[in-house]
Amino acid sequence: MDNIEKGKPIELNGEHKNSVFFLKKGSVKIVNTTNDTVKYVVKRGNIFGELALYNKEAATKEVAYALEDCIICYIESEQMEELMEKHKSLKNGVLKIYGLRIQKLERRLHDLLYKDSSTRINEFITDYLEEFGEVNEDGKSIAKNLLSHKEIANLTNTSRQTVSNMLSKMRKEGLIDYNAQFISNTK
Repeated sequence: MDNIEKGKPIELNGEHKNSVFFLKKGSVKIVNTTNDTVKYVVKRGNIFGELALYNKEAATKEVAYALEDCIICYIESEQMEELMEKHKSLKNGVLKIYGLRIQKLERRLHDLLYKDSSTRINEFITDYLEEFGEVNEDGKSIAKNLLSHKEIANLTNTSRQTVSNMLSKMRKEGLIDYNAQFISNTK
């Protein structure tokens, strides 16, 4: 188990290149090292680095960064494979995670083909609040603002300027409220 400070990299291709990571606390972004873009964000209770189980070459093209202080556990891929063989529920859990990621990627592709940039950004913010937010006593969903405008632009296939303009527009329309620390809906 390791404690990782906010902003620090978690080397997926260094000494733990053949490891699968379990995120016990915090959030992590997975970045493609070939083009320095955010691929996806992992929240507490999920795994990452699981490409080490299937495609060790692809695993070396990713790096993870702690979006907040994190606690991670890691296990060598060979041990993980043995555990998955012994415990079918673990194997099913890993397959479920892959299935959910594939669904998200399919949705992103569909959105890119059939939706304009403002709709993609709006839906991303809604999904982000749903996934990472906590509902307060007023019924508002509040999430830590973990991603920069550039990272949101990468995840929505838009420009940073478009993200900034759209977030400002959503704030003016009373749909969201945000600052450097938090983002929330105003419902």
